[in-house]
Order: sequence, then C-alpha cells, then structure tokens
Amino acid sequence: MSTEAWVWTLVVLYWAYCIYWGIRGAIVSKTASAYMIGGRQIPMIIFILAATATSFSGWTFIGHPGLIWRDGLSYAFASFYVLTIPITGTWFAKRQWLLGKRYGFITPGDMYAYYYGTEWMRWLVVIVAILYSSFYSAVQLIASGALFHEVTGVPVVTGSILLAAIVVFYVAAGGLRSIAWVDMLQCVWLVLGIIVLGMFVLHSVGGWDSLAPKIAALDPKYLTIPGGPGAKPGTSGIIQFTSGTTIWTGMMILTYMFSLMGIQASPAFTMWSFSNKNPRPFPWQQAIASTFFVGFALFLFTALQGLGGRVVSQELGILSDRDLVPKLIHHYTPGFWAAFIVIGALAAMQSTAAPYIATGSTILARDVYFRYLRPRAGHGEQIWMSRAFAVAIACVAMVISIKSSAALVMLGGLATAFGTLMYVGLLGVCYGWPIKGVGAVVGLIAGIATVIATDPNISRSIYPPLASNLGYLWTIHSAGWGLIVGLIVAYVVSKVFPDSREIEERRREIRTWLADIDRPNESQKKWRKAMWVVVPLWYFFAIGPGAVIGNSAFSFMNFPPLWAWQIVWWLIGIVMMWAMCFKAGLSFLGEAQIQRAERDTKIVVHEVAPAAISGGSDAGPRDDRGGRA
Repeated sequence: MSTEAWVWTLVVLYWAYCIYWGIRGAIVSKTASAYMIGGRQIPMIIFILAATATSFSGWTFIGHPGLIWRDGLSYAFASFYVLTIPITGTWFAKRQWLLGKRYGFITPGDMYAYYYGTEWMRWLVVIVAILYSSFYSAVQLIASGALFHEVTGVPVVTGSILLAAIVVFYVAAGGLRSIAWVDMLQCVWLVLGIIVLGMFVLHSVGGWDSLAPKIAALDPKYLTIPGGPGAKPGTSGIIQFTSGTTIWTGMMILTYMFSLMGIQASPAFTMWSFSNKNPRPFPWQQAIASTFFVGFALFLFTALQGLGGRVVSQELGILSDRDLVPKLIHHYTPGFWAAFIVIGALAAMQSTAAPYIATGSTILARDVYFRYLRPRAGHGEQIWMSRAFAVAIACVAMVISIKSSAALVMLGGLATAFGTLMYVGLLGVCYGWPIKGVGAVVGLIAGIATVIATDPNISRSIYPPLASNLGYLWTIHSAGWGLIVGLIVAYVVSKVFPDSREIEERRREIRTWLADIDRPNESQKKWRKAMWVVVPLWYFFAIGPGAVIGNSAFSFMNFPPLWAWQIVWWLIGIVMMWAMCFKAGLSFLGEAQIQRAERDTKIVVHEVAPAAISGGSDAGPRDDRGGRA
C-alpha cells in the first residue's frame, strides 16, 4: 500500500480507539469529580504514560529536531527538559495530591484561593489556564492539520478541524478519565515514532561510521555553545550583555529550561496531581518514563534527526526547520513506517491538546460558572457545562489559529512562561514560603508583566522599543526574568501587607499537617542534604553556565564533544532523579502515610452544594470552608 493508504488505515484505527474511550468515559463519569479529575482514581500505569504524553507535545516530535537542525547542539540542550519538567513534579506533585485528598480541591483555583484567602488567585489561575487551553492547544491542532496535509493532501484547515473534532469528542464526552486512556497509547506511539525515524535516518546515511565524520565536519557554530573553549574568540558562552536577540549562552539555556519547567507547574498538572488514586506513580513517571525513556529518544534519536538532517540538507532540499521532519519522513521511510511515524506525530500533538482543553473547560465550569453563576448546579449540570466550555475553547482557538498564526505562536509561548510563574504560588502552598495573599497576587501580576516586557516576540508586537531594549536582556529568557521579579515582588509586598489572623491560622494548619504527614525519615534526611549540593551542581554544569566546558571537554564513540557532554549529564541526571524521587522521598509516600491521607480528611470544597444533593432550598453561595458566604 502507499504511504497515504497506510496513513488513512492507521488513523481510522486510532480514531476508533479515541472514540471508544470517549464513549466509555461518558458512561462511567456520573459525578463532577469523576468527570473532571477521574474520580481521583486514575490507575498507576495510566497516569505514568498519560502525564508523560502531556508533558511532551508535538513540538518535541517536529519542532525540537528542526531547531537542532537550525541552531545545532547549543539548542539541543533543550532535550534536558526530560529532567527539568519532571523535577517540577518532584517538588510539587506529591504535596498537591495530599492537599487535594485532604481538602477536596478539584481545581487549582480551589487550592490557591483557600490557602491565600483571596479570590484574585482563583481568577489569575483562570487566566493562565485559558492561555494554555486555548492557544497552546491550538498550536498542536493546527500543526497536526499541516502534517496531515503533507501526507494525505487534505487542506490544512479541513484537516485541523477534522482532527480537532475527534479530540473534542473524547475530551467532552469522557473527561479526564478518557484522556488518560487515550494518552497512554499516545505516549508509547510518540516515543517509538521518534526512535523509528531516527533509526531510518541513521540507516539511510550509511550508519554511524559514515555519519559521524560528516557531523564533525559541520560548521563549528552547529557543534558548540557560542563562546567558551572551541568557539568563536571574543565572545562569552556564559552570558552576553545584549538585548533583543536569542543567543544560546549558558544563561539562556538555563533560563529557557525555567520556561519549560513551567509545564508541570501549570494548572493542568495540578489537576493531574489531584486525579491520582495515590502518589505511587509520581516517582516512576518522573525518574523512569520521562527522564530515562523520553530522554533516550531525544538525546540520541532526535539529535540524529537534527544533525543528520543538517548533513543532508542540500540533498533533500531542506530549507527551514519546519521542513526537516516532513522531508526526512518523505525521503527515508517506506509506506507503513512513514504512516506509523506520522500517526506518532499526530498523537504527540493531540496528547497535549486534549488535557489542556479538558482542564481549561473544567476550570471555567467550576471556578466561574459553579462558583459565581450557578452555585446550586448539580453533577449533571456541571458536567454538561464543562463539555460546552470544551467545545467553545476548541472553536475559539481554531478560529484564532486560522486567522492569525502569528498571534497564536505568541500566546502559546506566553503560556509556558506563565506556567513557570505558578512557582510563586506553589512555593507558598507546598512549602510554606513567607508569601501572603496580596503578595502572591501582586507577585504573579508583576511576573506576568515582566515576561511580556522581556520576551522579544511578544513585546515587539506591543511596543517595538521594548523588544530591542529588554527582550532576552543579558541572554536571560523571559521566564527567568519573570520568575525572579515575581518572587521578589511577592516577598516584599507580603512584608508590607500581612493577612488577617484567620487566614494566617488557616495556612498554619495546612503547613503543620503537611510537615507532619510528609516528614522524612532519617535516611531521607541524609539524601535530601546531599541533593541540596548535587542538584545545583547538576544545573550549573548540565544546563547552566558550566555547560560551556562541554565545547571541548571529551568525546567518545566519535560523538562531538558537546553532544558527548549532553549524554553524560543526561545519564548523571537519571541517577540524580532516582535519588530525589525514591531515596530522598520527594515523590514517595509510604503505605502508612497514604492510608492516613485517605482517612485524615477535612473537606472544604464540595462537588455540589449540600442543599443541591438533598434537594433543599438552602443552597446559596458557599465560602471556602463550606459555610454560607
């Protein structure tokens, strides 16, 4: 069969799988929490694969190798997001699960509003969630339509709408439970697709013995960080005091990783944390599924695609980073395998779009509709409103993506940086940082404003002089500047504007309970002390200023020195993540702790108003403690 015929065959089977789980989820999801967070019963293996698929979008499959082709190994440091994304989960996921279990939180707005005692935090979460669900997801959907067009000839807009319709169906029908089961397949297909394409590229250029010397002969700009040993004289590879340009110095690489760390700090991942039956999947997802398996695909096979594509650019007619993966598929993979890789790319795109649409619609249904408009809404009404919001989010996003692709990319880029800013709230909620309600709100707003001002792609469209004067100032990514400013402002404002005694007592109760149930044992304390040294050193040398040493440090198996440096620090990172998750206990809870969390509840957020359950009339708006507002 032709590649097109194989694509249609596999895509029909894939769609059938998606539709089945949409229908199945609709049948079993009868309560608000069952639909919105899987009834807090998502099984272990399903969460491991689903959360991994959500973390790595279609950009991982197509955009990442394309940018390695364009910028070389200095950009390939982005592959370290297989560690930096789950590191965020290591710090926060377990404690968010504990808080959701104890207090009954369904949305991140519930958690932030209760802890900080202000509804402004709920609204800021709504804004961040809508950015993610509407724009970041639509980037995936329109890109999937473009790829579908490449192999089937279906017009891009038509293909995007068709693919989006399938996603919206299983998202709206079955909620998070259906998404988890579909993402399980998508995760496996994503990783295998990257590996298979990399293997075909390697085979087609004559194997590693043939490819390695050709890579070594590339222009040094593709094989080094700009500055440092082995690079162009007169430049710094650590930091450059410029603005308005993107230079992959050590500081830019480090702070760009901050932006990608925001993925598991985003509102969507807070809801993934709430959805678990218990925290047992967290360390396995973070240290094994993400760091090891996805890392294996990216550090070896994605880099092969990027650098191998650079070697054969003229032969294949690759003119831009967007051409790379489609050209490699077209020239190097036969019918079935080409279709397999294409569906893997589509799965990667949809695995990100689906959960962001679902969590965005849930947040609108719970934090706006149920909270302010219909506090008497029962389970069925909340589910149907969430479905309606899912359809609306997808429709609005598709319209914007079709009308203005530039605006879409701009807002999609904002979403990940805004996710990083959720650290401002999470550090207080999970670890008791001295941030008060007003401080958290003002700090988040200041961080958002800083991200907008220091991102040249954004500020250029608002006020061009901002882009030239502040854009990526000192080769520091906008997410880095936003996080620095947000935390400083939050801390200073918290000193000036204290909270009421009632809110302070509420926070003290939360911190005391978390510290008690999540108290490390003696062995974990020793490992945590070691991690206070190991993790900063790893950040400095693997993805920070010290990475410039890799320009000429060492080589093995004919890998260029910087590529060898990345592989070695990835392997060290696997051990580090294992130590953090398991030995230091940052993601691990013992059986006694889990059982205590199951029974030691203090529900402050109801799925429906108590009067709506009994059919009584006393069902006015409720405050966060379940009493009358």
